[in-house]
Amino acid sequence: MTSATTNTLVETFEPGIVVVTLNRPHRLNALNQELIVELTETIAALENDPQVRVVILTGAGRGFCAGADVKGDDEGTAAGSPVQPGVVAAMLHAQERIATVHERIHLLRKPVIAAVNGVAVGGGFSLTLACDVRIAASSARFGAVFPEVGLSACDMGTSYLLPRLVGASRSAELLLTARVFDAAEAQSMGLVSDVVEPEQLLERALVTARAIARFSPLSVWMTKETMWRTVDAPSLGAAIDMENRTQIMCAVNGFGPAAPTPARPGAS
Repeated sequence: MTSATTNTLVETFEPGIVVVTLNRPHRLNALNQELIVELTETIAALENDPQVRVVILTGAGRGFCAGADVKGDDEGTAAGSPVQPGVVAAMLHAQERIATVHERIHLLRKPVIAAVNGVAVGGGFSLTLACDVRIAASSARFGAVFPEVGLSACDMGTSYLLPRLVGASRSAELLLTARVFDAAEAQSMGLVSDVVEPEQLLERALVTARAIARFSPLSVWMTKETMWRTVDAPSLGAAIDMENRTQIMCAVNGFGPAAPTPARPGAS
């Protein structure tokens, strides 16, 4: 699979391993409406492609994603300006559209590795949280900066994912101060699994992708889905019940390499 649209590049680097590159480097890959549509379509295509085993998400140029492209988006309204009839509904629709991209990435049955090559703030920060694994270049910077423009720091899944990744107390400090922090601090809090020099970032992400891709697709799918679902399990017993069921499903499917992961219903 190798394809390119105006705002996204999709390339199969190795069998089963696809790299998706946000391709608006002149805007630090900020999310405009065109990029949101293309990324949504790309995720659906990856979900439905039985050959795809692992996805690496990164950005072109010196940034991963600078969040929503406010300057290029005319669907919003200036702070303090009168809200016209219908504007709230339009704004909510736009908000849901961009947040759904993050949810689709999180729910993708194939693991997603964020190769964070530069600034990842606002919606870009939440985009990294939606991924399963985060590897950062030393140049990476993170932050939930929404309060800087008068918005809540809890946006696009951040309030759900960040506490589960770094804990509630650390999340509260990061969200309430809206401060930007570097890759070294992200690693120290467990947000990223490794930090490397920028020129080594993609190869480092490929190392993790290869380690995942060697396993049965069903095994990987069940591991990802069970882990994230049991994060919210009401008890240890409930988590074990789900583990038992998925383990038997894998066993019945057979040990060793198995058939490709089937697509999620309605993923297209």
